[in-house]
Amino acid sequence: MNLPEDFVNRTTRLLGKEYLLLEQALQEKAPTSIRVNDKMSYQPSDEHVNWCESGYYLKERPLFTADPLFHAGVYYVQEASSMFLYQVIKQHFPFAKTVLDLCAAPGGKSTLISQTLPQSSLLVSNEIVRSRAYILAENLIKWGNPNIFVSNNEPKDFESLCGFFNAIVIDAPCSGEGMFRKDPNAIQEWSEYNVTLCAARQREIVRSVWDSLATDGVLVYSTCTFNREENEDNVQWICEELGAELLTMNLNGNNDITVSDFGYRFYPHKTRGEGFFISVLRKTSYQNRVQRNKNDIKKAIKFTSKNDISMLSLHDSDRWSIILENNQFNAYDSDRFSDFALLNKKLKCMHSGILLGELKGLDFIPSATVALSKKIDKKSVEIADVDYKTAISFLKKEAIYFPDLKRGYILISYNGQPLGWVKNLGNRCNNLYPQEWRIRMKL
Repeated sequence: MNLPEDFVNRTTRLLGKEYLLLEQALQEKAPTSIRVNDKMSYQPSDEHVNWCESGYYLKERPLFTADPLFHAGVYYVQEASSMFLYQVIKQHFPFAKTVLDLCAAPGGKSTLISQTLPQSSLLVSNEIVRSRAYILAENLIKWGNPNIFVSNNEPKDFESLCGFFNAIVIDAPCSGEGMFRKDPNAIQEWSEYNVTLCAARQREIVRSVWDSLATDGVLVYSTCTFNREENEDNVQWICEELGAELLTMNLNGNNDITVSDFGYRFYPHKTRGEGFFISVLRKTSYQNRVQRNKNDIKKAIKFTSKNDISMLSLHDSDRWSIILENNQFNAYDSDRFSDFALLNKKLKCMHSGILLGELKGLDFIPSATVALSKKIDKKSVEIADVDYKTAISFLKKEAIYFPDLKRGYILISYNGQPLGWVKNLGNRCNNLYPQEWRIRMKL
């Protein structure tokens, strides 16, 4: 690995004699880690990630695409250092009612947030690049938690949601120094000019969403880079210019995490993970609250359907408001419905709540979202638990057959974990797995 000379010089000034250890670590193979969903009891290895109870290290990197449980959302492939967000949530906003993950694609931190917060909490997961926002929505749908709103907005679009969020997570776009050993392109794209450009952009991102964070709300700022300009210097600027106080973390004996003056650093030569910086702040400046428009909520409520979706049901049936709009049925947590309505008014929605399905003529076609939801009542639907070969065929959107099962919609599962739907016509099945999700590689 040939590192840029300017990077070597500036990082040597940052680390001193430790730099040689970092450089050596960057030449080594990056560890593989995953985080397990609570959909099922699943322990992939004996090696835990110390700072995240659902995180595991794997001895080898398998072909995840070939594992139906990966597509079922049983686990997420996530870099171990970034799982430290679990500790931040537990220590500083374990009961946050409404959280924004601003730069969320592909979804590692969002799936972690949605699993760590109480079920009643609402997570807004945003991605500015539309193609990446589709991937973000897919990963959150597969994770299966219901109180999710996926948006495709610029940071400035959140200015009107004054004081709406109790916590905001900003994993800011950065110069990517911490990803050098995993992404050779990051080395090619690195320059001191890009560091300066990224630092300025990061400040603008934070400034744009600052008003949407409530007073006393928590801001989590992180990057996957080493330099101070994008890390400590920006955190100091947030404290002094926007009005925030730095919060400290209990590292619980993880002494391989480096404590800096404005945050916490993960170095590959010290911690088992990639380069990462994270800081936690509490907003001290005063913030007004967003004004609700009751007319917007009434407009949405008029689509509420009191009729049951005859072919399926959800756990905690009294909890949900079922909304029919544009021939699609969505289920929303009734206690958070006004928040979903507000977000639909203010943001570009890619996914929200639980999409149950759509009406085509007189036929109700169930969606992949409800198939993968943790709230689907499996007793209310016909299920075919298939073998590995059939599961892969289904995930490739190939033809599969169930001549001995009754006709109609069947939920396909593998090892008890739902994958999606087919419509059994007797002599053949219509495979309803989403076209954009299908496995394309030859297995």
